[in-house]
Amino acid sequence: MESIVEAAGKAAEAVSSKGSISPVIGIILGTGLGALGQTIDIDCTIPYADVPGFARPTVASHAGQLILGKIRDVPVIVMEGRFHCYEGYTAREVTFPVRLFKAMGADTLIVSNACGGMNPLYSKGDLMVIEDHINLMGVNPLIGPNEDALGPRFPDMCAPYDPDLIKLAEETALSMGMKLQRGVYVAVLGPNLETRAEYRMLRTMGADVVGMSTVPEVIVAAHTGLRSLGLSVVTDLCLPDALKPASLDEIIKTANEAEPKLAKLVEEVIAKLK
Repeated sequence: MESIVEAAGKAAEAVSSKGSISPVIGIILGTGLGALGQTIDIDCTIPYADVPGFARPTVASHAGQLILGKIRDVPVIVMEGRFHCYEGYTAREVTFPVRLFKAMGADTLIVSNACGGMNPLYSKGDLMVIEDHINLMGVNPLIGPNEDALGPRFPDMCAPYDPDLIKLAEETALSMGMKLQRGVYVAVLGPNLETRAEYRMLRTMGADVVGMSTVPEVIVAAHTGLRSLGLSVVTDLCLPDALKPASLDEIIKTANEAEPKLAKLVEEVIAKLK
């Protein structure tokens, strides 16, 4: 099997040949960040099919292309449409884009997601900066032989989400008059939503929101030395004693309504990282 170092190098070479940008920030446009794509000064757009080692997204709301460009004069590489383990991809496939970001010279990862809110103080449409996570997906992208060129065998996870970036996001939101929650994200495999008993368990464990992504990507970012900023959009409320069947249309509607706020917040954060 081709090593991750070799695969990431091959992918980086293919992407670099298409454009002239050397990115310092890698961005995964999960749910809630799609509008950020409209702010990019695009150098080039590359379909995933043209990137060696890349999977193909199967979620209808996720595009399948990389963008090289600049946001507020900051060079970025942007992933429009992420991969999920529930689509049948391995943790290695899901996180390979983060390896590409690193291979191209990025030092920061920004990632977003839609999530269910279990904290009773949260409301639909709230934005949350992730301060920590719990991995209950049953998978880990670091399983298998460790490639020392990528990172240590036992990476430390005391602060997978960079404290300085969390502080910057909170200060930026405050200056914009924007409400920003701060909490713990628990990742589950999916694709089904949780039962009432599971929501009670997850909340008791200390989680504020629950989702099906982000954590594998951040684990790889920590392994390879990228600092991470994670942001969530609370698209539905998961309070077990008042639980109602989730409506996908309503979840998408809530995400779309929150999207401009989150995109603007990330744009302003990036501007301050110059």
